[in-house]
Amino acid sequence: MSARRPSAGALAGGLKHAAPLFAALGDETRLGLVARLSTEGPLSIARLTDGAGVTRQAITKHLHVLSEAGMVRSVRQGRESLWAFEPGQLDEARRCLARLSQQWDESLGRLKQLVEES
Repeated sequence: MSARRPSAGALAGGLKHAAPLFAALGDETRLGLVARLSTEGPLSIARLTDGAGVTRQAITKHLHVLSEAGMVRSVRQGRESLWAFEPGQLDEARRCLARLSQQWDESLGRLKQLVEES
């Protein structure tokens, strides 16, 4: 029994949901912020700005884009806000890429079969 292929509509719906996530990760600074937060844990904007080569305002803007995509969240600790990585959306991106990869593999398999039968 072969694996059930996702319908084009289901795939498109998944892509629509994942597009803001991929857009957020498409910026080098934001990708660096995600990498730091995923390895170092929750950090303040001041700590995230250290060595980033951009202003605190720019870091704040990037964090808000990542927050809207569900990649990070702000956590209050006393008078300070810390930013924390949220791995759930990255798992969703991984699943989306796996579905796309499967679709391409199946399409290439059908093309190969067509060519070999000709």
